[in-house]
Amino acid sequence: MEFFCYHRDRPGSAALRRELLEEHWSYLDRYEAELIARGPTFAADGETPSGSVHIVELPDPAAARAFAFDEPGYQAGAYRDVLLRRWHNLLGRTMGDFPGGPSGGDRFLVLGLGAEPVGLDGQPVGGLDVPSADREELIAYGPLLSDDGTSWLGTAMLVRAPDAETARRRLTADHHRYAQVEAHDWEFGGRRT
Repeated sequence: MEFFCYHRDRPGSAALRRELLEEHWSYLDRYEAELIARGPTFAADGETPSGSVHIVELPDPAAARAFAFDEPGYQAGAYRDVLLRRWHNLLGRTMGDFPGGPSGGDRFLVLGLGAEPVGLDGQPVGGLDVPSADREELIAYGPLLSDDGTSWLGTAMLVRAPDAETARRRLTADHHRYAQVEAHDWEFGGRRT
């Protein structure tokens, strides 16, 4: 099962996050084979950390909750909240397989939170399709699902785009599905060498 996890920073926690960086990386080293994508988000200034994204394949929701809540930053109080949802990897690849590589251009996390839960009714992920015109700019793309995988709750994507508004429009073209769409500066995660 695949899961989307977004730890949102508690205001004023940047120093604590820096202090815990090695512990955070060591913790994630244990999940290296299961990680589909990962990386920090940033505030509007492009430098202040605002959160941490992890898309990971784990056996079940209990393992996903352990992954999210045993993370050292969460344990130390660096995060104000955690969005944890089942997810489905519609691209079938990891961020390491992204043709554009880890640098060059701006990258964003875009979250579209559903206006209301939609049952899947046997349709693949509620009829959510990968936007074919933008496929080469997508790093990760898929639906946010209920724990049992039967209801669509929104969409999460990592995308290369010239700016946040362009990234946001990748979802707002289908505006009636979303109660809220947010875009955050994001970069490829992992140990810095």
